[in-house]
Amino acid sequence: MFGIINFEAFLLASLLLNLTPGADTMYILGRSISQGKKAGLLSALGIASGALVHCLFAALGLSILLAKSAFAFQIVKYAGAIYLIYLGIKMLRSSSKQSFEFKKELSDINYKKIYISGIFTNILNPKVAFFFLAFIPQFINESYSTSPTPFIILGLTFVTTGTIWCLILALFSSKLSNKIRQNYRFKIWLDRITGSLFIVLGIKLALSKK
Repeated sequence: MFGIINFEAFLLASLLLNLTPGADTMYILGRSISQGKKAGLLSALGIASGALVHCLFAALGLSILLAKSAFAFQIVKYAGAIYLIYLGIKMLRSSSKQSFEFKKELSDINYKKIYISGIFTNILNPKVAFFFLAFIPQFINESYSTSPTPFIILGLTFVTTGTIWCLILALFSSKLSNKIRQNYRFKIWLDRITGSLFIVLGIKLALSKK
């Protein structure tokens, strides 16, 4: 139907791929554990929104530009790397403010920025675009390769399963935040670890090849 083949296999592969830890998973874990459930859920929704953008680009054929243009790939890759490194440095700097009370910091969290950061963390990762272009076409009949409908259906399926997993991840990991509130020093070290992880992910993305 709609030019889609082996949908069951696609669904199973999507579930397994979504369970594989990556930059998005680390971002959600970092936000959930250090800033609570609401921050974790919004970061997960931000990641999902970014994936929807990639899905739309793939359906419209715009992502092919990244696959064929080395210059476009470099621009998006370095933009994503810089953004991840920026997030990491920001978390490292915030972890040095030991005079602030953790409860007060929680009330000052900018949830809008967390959601937007999640979107850009996903959008500025060219590997996500390549994934949609390389993975989804394997489950589309060649006679429907020029139609956006199967791309959209499969893309939304992948995004839906991924969003469900990310929300579950955010909910469970945020439960640890209650213990963190009781130990501010642990929160500081968690920020440092998470920030360092973002920097490493940014450097890894910058050094990645097509």
